[in-house]
Amino acid sequence: MTSTTGAARPPRADARRNRDRILQVAEQHFSEHGVTGSLDQIAKSAGIGPGTLYRHFPNRAALLAALLAEREDHLTRELDDIAASSSDAATSLQRWLTALVEWASAFDGLPGPLRDAVSEEASPLALTCQGYITTTDTFLAAAQREGSARSDVRARDLFLATLAIAWVGAAAMADESSRPGINALIHTGWATR
Repeated sequence: MTSTTGAARPPRADARRNRDRILQVAEQHFSEHGVTGSLDQIAKSAGIGPGTLYRHFPNRAALLAALLAEREDHLTRELDDIAASSSDAATSLQRWLTALVEWASAFDGLPGPLRDAVSEEASPLALTCQGYITTTDTFLAAAQREGSARSDVRARDLFLATLAIAWVGAAAMADESSRPGINALIHTGWATR
């Protein structure tokens, strides 16, 4: 008997296990090899065929979006902590931007797909990026109202700057001073004098 209600069936237990295993292996693989690591190798390490991987995650961006969704709890807690603190708007904005840098540094090479998603509405990462740009805009607008952020600064540009900081942190020429140094330069770019 076939259901005519149109309601989607929950995934089968084996499909859920496969998806969870893919995410677990992909997390480790991308941590070791960066986001350009082989998807076929992820499938092999997960003990499944490439077709099973692509059924769950049709492309690399979809797999990254799922992995980042798993990491969203930490960023949400940081957002809640920033919102609950009695900091001035400039400090709140700086704390949010620092949290975004950490989030975008989850895997070597992650800033590239995130940057691409900012201008590709069809990317599975686009909604995530747009949400964080909107959150950045909330913090930026508060700092602008307070007079601690320049009025010509845009949230989109600050989001892209956090991706640049994350990229610099993983660059071969970077050292322990690179990320804080670039972060300070970007801060002086949006802060009023």
